[in-house]
Amino acid sequence: MAPLTNAYRRLPAEASTTSQANDLTSVPIMIPYMMPRIPELLAGMRAEPRNVRFADLCRVCDFYFGRPRQHGTSHRVYRTPWPGDPRVNIQNDRGKAKAYQVRQVLRAIDRLLEERHGATE
Repeated sequence: MAPLTNAYRRLPAEASTTSQANDLTSVPIMIPYMMPRIPELLAGMRAEPRNVRFADLCRVCDFYFGRPRQHGTSHRVYRTPWPGDPRVNIQNDRGKAKAYQVRQVLRAIDRLLEERHGATE
């Protein structure tokens, strides 16, 4: 298999498939080569949500929510394990992310981490 040209590498297919359609594990998992950068991006997003590059927001969303279920249009929509808010729906505004969408993503990440930690306790 030829190496991927972007900054991601796929896990083997058997590690990333399940039968549940709305489960995060049903989305192929992407592991960035530059994982230590994610906490730095999150800290910057929390400190100043109005000054976030769209590419950085995409990188964070890809890490936590997998590939978007819709992209190539004006919006990138990510799948979450819960219905409704906080939604993960982002759009490019001349290279920047919209501040309210950054805050929605942060709330979704907080909820995702809270649910993961609650399930392990």
